[in-house]
Amino acid sequence: MYGLVILQKTGKKMCPNSVHYLFLCFKVFDRVREDCPNFHEKIKPINAELTQPKLAISAEDEEELLTRVNIVFHCAATVRFDEPLKHALQLNAMGTQRLLELAQQMQKLEAFIHISTAYANCVRKCIDEIIYPPPAEPKKLFDLVEWLDESIIQDITPKLLGDWPNTYTYTKALSEYLIQQEKGNLNIAIIRPSIVGASWHEPFPAGKGILRTVIANNEAVADMIPVDVVINLTLAAGWYTAVHRPKNMLVYNCTTGGINPFFWGEMEQYVMSTFKRNPLEQAFRTPNAHLTSNYLINQYWITVSHKAPAILYDLYMRLTGRKPRMMKIINRLHKSMMLLQYFSTQSWDWSSDNMNMLMSQLNTEDKKLYNFDVRQLHWSEYIESYCLGAKKYLLNEDMSGIPAAKQHLRK
Repeated sequence: MYGLVILQKTGKKMCPNSVHYLFLCFKVFDRVREDCPNFHEKIKPINAELTQPKLAISAEDEEELLTRVNIVFHCAATVRFDEPLKHALQLNAMGTQRLLELAQQMQKLEAFIHISTAYANCVRKCIDEIIYPPPAEPKKLFDLVEWLDESIIQDITPKLLGDWPNTYTYTKALSEYLIQQEKGNLNIAIIRPSIVGASWHEPFPAGKGILRTVIANNEAVADMIPVDVVINLTLAAGWYTAVHRPKNMLVYNCTTGGINPFFWGEMEQYVMSTFKRNPLEQAFRTPNAHLTSNYLINQYWITVSHKAPAILYDLYMRLTGRKPRMMKIINRLHKSMMLLQYFSTQSWDWSSDNMNMLMSQLNTEDKKLYNFDVRQLHWSEYIESYCLGAKKYLLNEDMSGIPAAKQHLRK
């Protein structure tokens, strides 16, 4: 690798030193630092803005991109489910179009890898590794949001979304179709991960004992995919696309449900078991959660286990001269759970022929180095490691504090 280019999607300027600091200090890069201590010297950040013409890249940076880049990994996107439609379109669809236009000018480009989502076509129960018709004609939609007032766009968003549950999946479906239509002679592959493990935050509030009830179907597949599996598949797809140059654009469904299924009922069991053995510090209550697909039952538990304790806790905080905060936390959790229930109450059937084909193309050494064989995944061990990792690395809680945390829960 001659260099790594980072494109900002926020419009905020980022100085090179701050980027290098992130790679030097984050624990996730410990292994890389051991193998290649000076790896950060290969990283050059380039300020860009996906919502602006030509990405608002400077002439000097553009020249370097056009003459030096071999592979583009397009990961920039807004992943908020409740993002306003105009902003989601600007980042996820129009931003993709602008990056494609830049890529078509790159003199040494061998492959363009786009990260989509397995839920881009969630209106279908069986999802093959193909590009489906879009929910709307992208260019007509772009024109529409450009001249309509944002308040009007907000009012008509439900009508535009149709059966799509949110603006994220909707704009990702548009992006896939847009790539197919405008790829030209580029060698492109699309990766569709399901629920990426590293960005799935539900175990944390559950571990604190705050979250007690969730709308979910115990028998529905919780199609989680570890983040390193997504990365390994993406890198392997980059190699295969550049070297073998497939005649047709390949789509890779990066999922586990059809290969090594894991269910929401099991999720509840493993998460609660882990946090009861290894409680988080200063937990609100003993960890416990009730999964139900019944709306009325869920509302009952929300009132009894969420709102009533939160009101009493906040009353206590006020009486002791402190700022009440629990009801605010509960309301934020409820909003998140409402956005997620579409995915936690249903199952999908994703084909994985291309993922299996790609695995067969790797030699024995590369299969170990870039392992994305989810058949080897043991869910109970993975969920326990995930929860303990959250405790140690995200919440900065030392494992030696477990006895004190258990004592706190007994109070």
